[in-house]
Amino acid sequence: MSKLFPIVAAVIMLGLVALFAAGLQLSAAGQLQAGRAPDFTLTTFNGTPYKLSSLRGKIVVLNIWASWCVPCKDEAPVLEAAWRAYKDKGVVILGADYVDTEPAALAFIKEFGITYPNGPDLGSNIYRLFRARGVPETYIIDQQGSIARTFIGPLNEPDLKNVLDDLLKRVGQ
Repeated sequence: MSKLFPIVAAVIMLGLVALFAAGLQLSAAGQLQAGRAPDFTLTTFNGTPYKLSSLRGKIVVLNIWASWCVPCKDEAPVLEAAWRAYKDKGVVILGADYVDTEPAALAFIKEFGITYPNGPDLGSNIYRLFRARGVPETYIIDQQGSIARTFIGPLNEPDLKNVLDDLLKRVGQ
C-alpha cells in the first residue's frame, strides 16, 4: 500500500493542476464577444420560461443586472424605453437578475416600471455561460442566435438604438 501512495498522490496532484489550468484558461477568455450565443432558459418571476433557441428570428437583448447595482439603475429606463419602442418589431428584451433576493428584484422592477420579461438567474447559470464579470452586462443576440454586440457597464440609449436599428435593417424589417 505504501508504494501506491506516491502514485495516487501524483495522479491527484496532476488532476488538480489540470482543473486549475482549465479554470485559468476560462477566466482569461473573458466575456463572450462574438459567435453563437449559448442556449439558456430564463424563467421569469411570474413563471414564464424563455428559451433562447426558441427565439430564433428575433433579436434578443439579454441584460444581466441586480437590484443592488447602482449602474443598473441608470440603464433601467433605457432598457424599458427600448422594449416599448422595439417589442413589436421583433426584439425581445430579457432581464436576468444576478445574485439577488426576489423581493429586492421585484421592488427594483416596480420602482423603474419595467415591463419586459425578467427572472432570476438561478445558480448564476446565465452569468457563467456568458462568462460575465460583473453587472450590468448586456448581450445583443441577432436573429440567427449569434452575439452581435456586448456592452460591459450601463447602456446608453443612442448605442442600443443604433445596434437594434442596424440588426433590423439587415433583415429588412
